[in-house]
Amino acid sequence: MDSRTDKNVEEAVERLCAGAEAVITREELAEKLSGGHPLRGKLGVDPTAPDIHLGHGVVLGKLREFQDAGHEAILIIGDFTAMIGDPSGRSVTRPQLTHEQVLANAKSYQEQAFKILNRARARIVFNGEWFQAMSFEEVIRLNSRVTLQQMLQREDFRQRLDAGQPIRAHEIQYPIMQGWDSVKVRADVELGGTDQLFNNLVGRDLQHEEGQPRQVVLTMPILEGLDGQKKMSKSLGNYVALNESAADMFGKLMSVSDDLMKRYYQVLLQEAFPADSHPMEAKKVLAGRIAARFHGEAEALAAREAFERRFSKGDLETSDLPDFSPGETPRDILSLGVAAYTVCFGLAKSRSDMRRLILGGGVQWRGEKIADPRAVLPSGEAGILRLDKTHAVRIPAE
Repeated sequence: MDSRTDKNVEEAVERLCAGAEAVITREELAEKLSGGHPLRGKLGVDPTAPDIHLGHGVVLGKLREFQDAGHEAILIIGDFTAMIGDPSGRSVTRPQLTHEQVLANAKSYQEQAFKILNRARARIVFNGEWFQAMSFEEVIRLNSRVTLQQMLQREDFRQRLDAGQPIRAHEIQYPIMQGWDSVKVRADVELGGTDQLFNNLVGRDLQHEEGQPRQVVLTMPILEGLDGQKKMSKSLGNYVALNESAADMFGKLMSVSDDLMKRYYQVLLQEAFPADSHPMEAKKVLAGRIAARFHGEAEALAAREAFERRFSKGDLETSDLPDFSPGETPRDILSLGVAAYTVCFGLAKSRSDMRRLILGGGVQWRGEKIADPRAVLPSGEAGILRLDKTHAVRIPAE
């Protein structure tokens, strides 16, 4: 190669690796890129649920970058592996799904994935295509490629062993099966979250044994959920789904802490937080850009205007607020606030959190500030309970 070609390859490596947590290895990626042919970028997804959230969008966005650079995206739908359930990062065994449940989820999953991926440059493959055709003898031979010691090197497996929690035999199959996917599609690059590193490396080993060039492994950061503590997950209720409305996306993103906002700038926008911006304005910019990414500029602007009308100008009476029926919940403000956050917004707030919000002057009932954390709302009364600067609920009359 001449020096100009070398420079082009170096620049391509830098672009494709931007934002990645780990690349194994950059040298191998450069070598593959210098071959002058489109690479096969593989991402395996298990449709264990029908929705994709912004956390999934991080690695899908990186795969789109590969597409935009002229490479092929191979999206492997784990219709077979999803019935096992990926144990990565899990402290307990995942519930097993039926094939019918998986296929139903897969349809919704693909529709949402193509909000990010270029459909024309993507190949969809179901791994049941090869796993369902394998005989038991072939399964045994595949298992003989790895040792139990290798599998137990996984941090999540070690933690479960140390805690005396069970590891089912079928869970140990998962990394082997994911690795075999890479062999079947002859992946040049496999993308995934940082929790997928072990599985991706198994793929490299199996490819080498099959006489194939080892795939490059590129892992992306795991996105924290709206609570800023655990990874974004539908089961934890701390997620922003790709199929949510622009208004819901905007509102949820406005609820994150200032520290988490800075992290979202880094991971979702791949930009440094604008240090000279007011935190509230920076958060609105973040929320608007994410909403525009999936709904367009017009809907994102409308979402911002609606948000400002509702919270910045205090026009809650005419706003579209979630209804919260207390039911058997005690009418004291601490209990009501904690329950409203959980039921209406999927956010875990403690009574101490609510107490701080009240003492900080952020909680209002019917437009009047509540100053006493021991306050009890009259039973049966309807009104708007403002929980903080970005969350309010409408309580109907009983």
